Amino acid sequence: MKRTTRLAGTLLLACSALMTTPVMAHDYTRGTVKIDHPWSRPTPPGMPMGVGYMAITNNGTSDITFTSARTPRAKEVSIHESRMTDGVMSMRTLENGLIIPAGETVELKPHSYHLMLEKLKGPLKEGESIPLTVSFDGAETMDVELNVESLDGAAVPEKKDKMDMQGHEHH
Repeated sequence: MKRTTRLAGTLLLACSALMTTPVMAHDYTRGTVKIDHPWSRPTPPGMPMGVGYMAITNNGTSDITFTSARTPRAKEVSIHESRMTDGVMSMRTLENGLIIPAGETVELKPHSYHLMLEKLKGPLKEGESIPLTVSFDGAETMDVELNVESLDGAAVPEKKDKMDMQGHEHH
């Protein structure tokens, strides 16, 4: 019996060593809104801008609008959309916010909707969490944290397209 217990313990230890540690997802829920995995990328020293990504789910019965965000780490935060048109990537500010339809999820991700953290007060460093307050029309304001993740953590297309930054000279 002692030998069986020792063998079972050894087998359990060996199996646990083979398991990988999952990435810890972090999400926030307030009322009918869920924000899943808010994250950012590290920035080099002197870079005045950073980005913010997340998935926003509206579990309510009415559309809501993501109207703004703020963080003590940047002078301004704006909601943007990147779009590919005829091989040229362009980016524009969503002045009226981003509609999150009832019962749907909208992702802020690279080469799509995203936050621009403008006039950073210092570089965003891998491993830190950046406090962020997000505001909605039709839902309550929420405090979340952007986890600054490694540049090689998520797959980002390497296709080098032209970027039209028209109207973004102030960045």
